[in-house]
Parts: sequence; structure tokens; C-alpha cells
Amino acid sequence: MFDPVIAPSGTLLGLLQRGRGDGTLHALAAPRAQALAALDHCVLHDPRHDWQVENRSLYYARLYLDIHGGLDAVEDHLFRAEDHLDTDEARTGLALAVLGHLAAYGRRDALDLLRRYTATGANWAWALDELALRDDDTGLRALAGPVLARFPATPDGDADLASTVRDAFEPRPWRLWADDPRPAVGARIRAAGEQGSFDRWQRQMRPSGPRPGWSVQAVFDWAQDSLERGTEIHLPAARCLTAVAGPGDRPRIVEAARGGPGGARSTALHYLAEARDPAVLDLIEAAAADPHRTVADAAVAAFERMCGDEAVDRARGWIHRPDALGASAAGVLACRGGTADTPLVLGALRETVRAQGPDTTRLWSLVDGAGRLGIGCAAPVLRHIYRETASSQLRGRAAHALAATDPSFPAGFAVECLWDCEETTREIAARHAETGDVRVADRLRRLAADPAEEAEVQTAVRSRMGPDAAAR
Repeated sequence: MFDPVIAPSGTLLGLLQRGRGDGTLHALAAPRAQALAALDHCVLHDPRHDWQVENRSLYYARLYLDIHGGLDAVEDHLFRAEDHLDTDEARTGLALAVLGHLAAYGRRDALDLLRRYTATGANWAWALDELALRDDDTGLRALAGPVLARFPATPDGDADLASTVRDAFEPRPWRLWADDPRPAVGARIRAAGEQGSFDRWQRQMRPSGPRPGWSVQAVFDWAQDSLERGTEIHLPAARCLTAVAGPGDRPRIVEAARGGPGGARSTALHYLAEARDPAVLDLIEAAAADPHRTVADAAVAAFERMCGDEAVDRARGWIHRPDALGASAAGVLACRGGTADTPLVLGALRETVRAQGPDTTRLWSLVDGAGRLGIGCAAPVLRHIYRETASSQLRGRAAHALAATDPSFPAGFAVECLWDCEETTREIAARHAETGDVRVADRLRRLAADPAEEAEVQTAVRSRMGPDAAAR
């Protein structure tokens, strides 16, 4: 899947793609056709860089409700011929998740679309999972035939069915169908479930792949062999090394960390970092400059896992390096440095935004550090990140940092954060938003009464509204 194209932050489409609270507020003020077109674009062309950690579905579903939006564009997207040519779940996953939330809010048209798509669509398993949480038993039982028809009554079909039942994210439909009295339904599902359980047991009893012997050299050989096969196992190998290495093995491990082959060297670096060996920081510094990318990355990762004062002291000397180790040092100071490190963290934050823009993952720890250290003069940079980043996760971190550094946050960004797509951002807003804004009290009441809202958000809301808020 290609990276999404994100519109400028000052446009309605750009705000909705980012999942910002201002996106909802601007959509409600815009002409309905314009708002619905921008909303449909977001749902049909997932704007998230990482759909596994960024939320949008509830945010978009709520906006469909607020603008009384129809689902014609979503229906056309789901049932066009392309669905059977491009079967990547990223093409339809967001749309199906939005339909799931709308069905939970009582939109019958959304429920009907999910049922139809489960019966005929390529990404039917996702749609079935959405229905498992929202549909009644009668609706789910009616789908047993269309779903089972996808699996021919052949050895290969039965094997695919067993794998699907075993790996189902939501087991409710399969349990309902297992109780069906028809042999072609209930008996077949029960047999598939038994086969799936047997397959799982076999995998546990007979794990595949190479396993290390019980010696330092055997662990190094295992790590190197796995790397040559294309799998990096430095951390598991380092844990194995902890189990087999004795005091007399230190010279061999240090030598491997200094110049061993890639897999062994990376494993040794992680082991020595975990043991807080006095030589490890010098070894990490040397390895970070290695032309072998795996070794250099492992050196940086090993350093980031160190938590002692010696790592923080060394970070102060490395923070000005223009490489990955310098960026890692900045993150270490942001997470574990003291107030004396404020100028270094602030400088790294500004330089990272200037050089790499507002979307780089290197900003995550720096933004957290600005909030943790209470760097008030970082507020302008944090506000820029908040406005411009396409990552709703990073925007949420910026909001948390602004709550600790920017006196204008309660009356400013905190208000729009009540409509944000991320529940953690809505939670911080619920704790800080200035209730003098007429929109805030009404929004807090709606969040408190919304059954789809996260418990942490509702707890934060009720802490502001008082125990009798529901009655007012």
C-alpha cells in the first residue's frame, strides 16, 4: 500500500485526514455536501500511515451521524469489481470499521451493508468480526451458509476452514454455527474447530526452525544462522546468552561485540548492555559506525535499552552526533535526563523538526521529554507539531506536552481535542479543557453518555462534571 497523500492542515480534508477535533467542528460548519465529500474521501482512502496504532473509525462514524451522512459512496466502494482484484484488507478495513460503529449506534443501513459484504466481499472476515460485536444471533446464523460456501468440501477446503476457525479474531459467530443442527453447518464447524486445536497443539509440541545449543558459541551460531536466513533474533539470543554464559565467558562475548559476524555481534551488544558491562558503551559507539546496517541498528537499539546513569552521561556527549546514535542520545536525555539537560532536549527538538519535518518518529520521545521536563519555551514548536503532523499518535503526545508547558492549552487546543480521534487525546482534553467555552460542557455531557466512548475518557469527564452530571 502506498503512503497516503495528506492535504494541507488548513483545509477541511486535511483536518479530517489527521483526525483533528477541528475537523469535526469545521465539517459541522461547512455545507453538508462538502463535508460529506471530504468525509467519504477519508473513509474510502485510509489516511493513516499505521492503521494498527492510529484510530479513525469512531471519529468518522460520529461525524456521519452528526451530518446525517448517507452511505452510498461507501456501498459503491465495497461492492465494486475492484474488491475481488485488490484483496488487501487495507482497501476496505476502515470503511468496515466505520460501518461497525454506525451499526452499534443503530444505523440499520450500516448493519445491512456489513451483512451483504460478509456474504459476498473479499474482506469478509473483517466484516464478520464487526458483526460479531453488533449483530443479533438471528442475523449471524443467516450468514452461516454464505460463509461456509467459501470453503469447498474438499481436503484443501476443510484445511482452510480449520485455519480460519482457529485464527478467528471474534469467535462468537463460529460458536453459534457450531450449534447448528444441520450436518453441513454445525458438524462441519465442530470438526474444523477440533482440527484447528490439534494443529495448534502440534505447533507447540514441534516448533519449527533452528534452536540454540547450550553454550555461548552455540547461541552465537544460532543468531548468525537466523540472520543469514533473513530473521533478526538478537534479543531472544541475548536472553539465551544470559542463561548459558558464565563469568569466564566475558572475554569471548566482548570480542564478539568488538568484531564478530553480524548476528553474533548484535547479540553480544544486547547482552552486554543488559548486563551494564563497563565496556559496552565504547563497543556501542564503535558498532554504531559499522557499515553493516544490522550491526549499527543493533548498537543503537542496545543503547536505548540501557537505563543506568552511565548511559545518560554518555548521551550528553553523543547528542550532537549527526547519526542515528545522536538521535538516540537525544531520546535518552528526553526520557531520562534531568532539568540540566533542558537546553539539549530543546535544541534536539527544534533541529529534528527543522531537518525532518513534523512526522518523523524521532519526535515522539522528544515531545514526551519536553512535557516531562516542563520546557515552557518549547510550546511554539509543540503547537507546530500539533497542527501539522499527520500522525494522530504524535499529535496526542504533543497535546500531553502542551498541557504541561503551555498556559493557553486549556482555552485553546484542549477544546478541539474533545473531538479528537484518539481516546488518550480526548482524555487529556477532558481533564484540562476550559469550561468557560460554551461548547465544552455540552461535549463533556455527550462523551459521558456515549456508550461507544472509552471508560478512561468517561472517568476523566465525570471527574470534571461531578456525580450528578447525568441528571443536569
